Amino acid sequence: MIRTPLRPLARILSARANGENPEAIERENLRLRHEVMRDKARHRAEGRLFVLALCFFCAYTVVGVRMGHLAASEPSEARVASTGSDIVAQRANIVDRNGRILATNLSTHSLYAQIRDMVEPARAAEELALIFPDLDAERLKADFTGDRKFLWIKKKLSPEQMQAVHDIGEPGLLFGPREMRLYPNGRLAAHILGGASFGREGVDSAEVIGTAGVEKEFDTWLRDPANNGAPLELSIDLTVQAAVREILAGGMRLMNAKGASAVLMDVDTGEIVSMVSLPDFDPNERPRPLVKGDSSDSPLFNRAVQGVYELGSVFKIFTAAQAMELGLVNADTMIEANAPMRWGKFKIKEFQGHSYGTLSVTDIIVKSSNVGTAKLALAIGSKRQQEFLGSLGFLKATPLELVEASTGKPLLPARWTDISTITISYGHGLSSSPVHLAAGYASLLNGGTRVQPTLLHRTAPQRGERVVSQEASEAARMMLRQVVKRGTASFGEVPGYAVGGKTGTADKPKPRGGYYNDKVVATFASVFPAHAPEYVLIVTLDEPVETSGAKPRRTAGWTSVPVAAEMIRRTAPLLGLRPTVEPGPIPAVIRASH
Repeated sequence: MIRTPLRPLARILSARANGENPEAIERENLRLRHEVMRDKARHRAEGRLFVLALCFFCAYTVVGVRMGHLAASEPSEARVASTGSDIVAQRANIVDRNGRILATNLSTHSLYAQIRDMVEPARAAEELALIFPDLDAERLKADFTGDRKFLWIKKKLSPEQMQAVHDIGEPGLLFGPREMRLYPNGRLAAHILGGASFGREGVDSAEVIGTAGVEKEFDTWLRDPANNGAPLELSIDLTVQAAVREILAGGMRLMNAKGASAVLMDVDTGEIVSMVSLPDFDPNERPRPLVKGDSSDSPLFNRAVQGVYELGSVFKIFTAAQAMELGLVNADTMIEANAPMRWGKFKIKEFQGHSYGTLSVTDIIVKSSNVGTAKLALAIGSKRQQEFLGSLGFLKATPLELVEASTGKPLLPARWTDISTITISYGHGLSSSPVHLAAGYASLLNGGTRVQPTLLHRTAPQRGERVVSQEASEAARMMLRQVVKRGTASFGEVPGYAVGGKTGTADKPKPRGGYYNDKVVATFASVFPAHAPEYVLIVTLDEPVETSGAKPRRTAGWTSVPVAAEMIRRTAPLLGLRPTVEPGPIPAVIRASH
């Protein structure tokens, strides 16, 4: 920058020569210099003011946008920053084998109070008690006027309840978004699904976790984001499940039973197409477990899986099949079955004091002879009997995909003696669940290969180890068919479906030893069609009494069998089975002479 001198020498000399005042030149130059300096200072100040105004404009714009965003968003509770993971609320759907929804998610809201922001806490407490009758107004008042700063009021709200709370106009009552588990079919498949509840919670979300059934068994899988929302596909058929439950509930009432269960299973894949336990519950409002008394009296108790019972004569077909497999007998071998039979200090009797004399192995099953079955079991021996029942899955808990399955462990004799072998052969002395029985019948009757029960949808047959030969399996099926045609399960006949099955009526044990005289567990284990098995159906009634006759009747032939027959009649068409004429014996070729 070039500065102009205040007293330029040339001008000063010229002014003096002309008689002018040199001081005027200095004053003028000084004035001009000050004007230049003032202009520069003004321009600098104007630039600074512009930059400052721009900064203020940007700051107020950011604040305004943020305020608008907060005003438009749901309120949330202030939280301390932490390194913990966020709550994952999203949970995969559960569907049946045809893709129909069994369990899904529903968006709703929770209600909480920021007490420090409340204006009229007493009035708010009274209004809330009117909206939610289960809330105590006095308790709310005490909470709202005490030392608390935050209070959960309701974890789930309906839209109507949310609007009613909004109308109170209390700024301290706030709503948070919430995702809850919904079971649109109510009680249907309750014991399979189990239920879900909230785990970790925040005002803006909650962790949905399984509490029972497949919800708990597959909890990690259902919550895994890596599955990209793919549903859990179960093996059950919702339509068949509805029909089975309706018929079982009606049969339970008609037969005056305290409980009932039904298991319908594919003999080749092991898929459980339907499983019902009564009484049941609504998983949307899951009841609390019993804290005293018999757990089996609770509607939460899954009789099909957790209920281990002495199932009675349904076990006799296992004894006959093993004896045939070992080559000890065939279906027509005659066995002396006079009753009673003594074994040491024990006496083996027949139902109602019968004595059948000599019977074929087929007729032992048809007439349900305890003595005949006991003699087959003694010929088999304790060790081989135990190994055979173990190969069918009767010695350990079923591997079904339910958390409750591990609690349904069979009750075995402390020592597997000869008398244990005898009683187990006809279904006493060993307690197992209906699912165990379904898997055992499926493995025996599908051609003789082991299948394990599953609640997951499968498309291919299981190829398990062989438990009996094709010939023994077919002979067992024909025996069961004869039980329905001319034996204790005659009420089980369903035209067009060639039902085979075996009845079992077992006296219920007393808690302190011994057996009741008037309480039984009645079971019908069936297969259809018997000549080409596709499904096994197990129906069990707890303490049934059929009262249409002069005397009460409790046996399975009068109680469980008619219920199972109606189930087959209703569900077989739903399963895609067409009624067929049962194949008869091929007529012999007769040579005619002319």
